[in-house]
Amino acid sequence: MKITIFILILLSSVPSFSSEKKSSGYNVIGFGFYDIEKWINSGTQSDEAISFKYEKRFSRSIYNIGPESEKFFNLKPLVGFEGTSDSASYFLIGVYLEDNLGEIFIDKKSNFIFTPTLSVGYYDEGSGKKLGSNLQIRTSLEISYELKKQNRIAVSYSHTSNANTANKNPGVEILSLSYQIPF
Repeated sequence: MKITIFILILLSSVPSFSSEKKSSGYNVIGFGFYDIEKWINSGTQSDEAISFKYEKRFSRSIYNIGPESEKFFNLKPLVGFEGTSDSASYFLIGVYLEDNLGEIFIDKKSNFIFTPTLSVGYYDEGSGKKLGSNLQIRTSLEISYELKKQNRIAVSYSHTSNANTANKNPGVEILSLSYQIPF
């Protein structure tokens, strides 16, 4: 537990790469339901647990994969930690995109933001689910609602697995809620 607290403090102290006066980087703090496979496919074995996560999402684009006018195509970095009530832990680094859902569907800005992420990291199963390897890849889809002062609340669905890089690849699905604070 002391190591987890130390890592959370370390991650939260990493400075933003942003040179903008108006910040769009976020500290993401969340909890969720780990291994919700049983909810999706009744009769399957699952190692349900509570999931806790912290991510630091930086505002500076590291790679532009589309037209300069489209902010959605800017890959931005993130680092994070995820743990479970079964003592499993996952340290991750990755990229994310984000776009305003109103601009996508009705060509008018709204408070709803769509954020897909792709991360890779080190997984320690603790007494939790065995995922076949320490190397894990996480994909996530998130929808958030922007509140006053750019704070956000969000719901996300994630899949973590070793992407068939090991003999066994059970994977795990996580449904999370988070609160996001700009820095």
